[in-house]
Amino acid sequence: MKLETLHKISYGLYIIAAVKDGKPNGQIANTVFQITSEPPTIAVSINKNNLTHEYILASGRFSVSILEKGAPMQLIGNFGFKSGREFDKFSGIKVKNLADGTPIVLDYALGFLEVKVVNQFDCGTHTIFFAKVIDAEILNSAEPMTYAYYHDVKKGKAPKTAPTYIREEDGKESEAINGEGPMQKYVCKICGYVYDPTKGDPDNGVSAGTSFAKIPDSWVCPICGADKSQFLEN
Repeated sequence: MKLETLHKISYGLYIIAAVKDGKPNGQIANTVFQITSEPPTIAVSINKNNLTHEYILASGRFSVSILEKGAPMQLIGNFGFKSGREFDKFSGIKVKNLADGTPIVLDYALGFLEVKVVNQFDCGTHTIFFAKVIDAEILNSAEPMTYAYYHDVKKGKAPKTAPTYIREEDGKESEAINGEGPMQKYVCKICGYVYDPTKGDPDNGVSAGTSFAKIPDSWVCPICGADKSQFLEN
């Protein structure tokens, strides 16, 4: 069975954010969809292990920021591959806070929804939250980021807590870096970032033309912060 077929189902890419005891948290989600028009109601699937799940349960409210196609992988990495338990995801991020403190991410968002949970359904590893839309705004006319674009163009992956995560083939995640070819590309097995030696990583001091083997050992993935040992030949 080719589970990759599921990637062909159309999705968008969103930041779901909520607040608990005055502290905000947010995460990337792709399973957000409208289920009724009167009243306007949406549904979202959130992993029970995620901190955002805990915050939504506590507050009964959350926001949905609809990401545009130009959203950088670093933004997606911050909200999709790091935990709010150890990392301030909102540092340096432009947000709008609602009356109850729920943040709305404005950076690279073409619009947002403010919603109130009206029901929920236990799906084992995930909870589907059904929520009534109480406010909505369009921020710009940019094209939305689709899940297909994220996979095919951005070369992104789904984190293991995502409802659309597909497990790598046996042995693929444990392959060792063998250093073949000075211009060989390497991919982060945590977030899917691809290091291309012809481009380097100038934002982090790695110039174009630097092979993966010659990157300093202190260098980490610019998206999720994984070290070099987490990279495989692409």
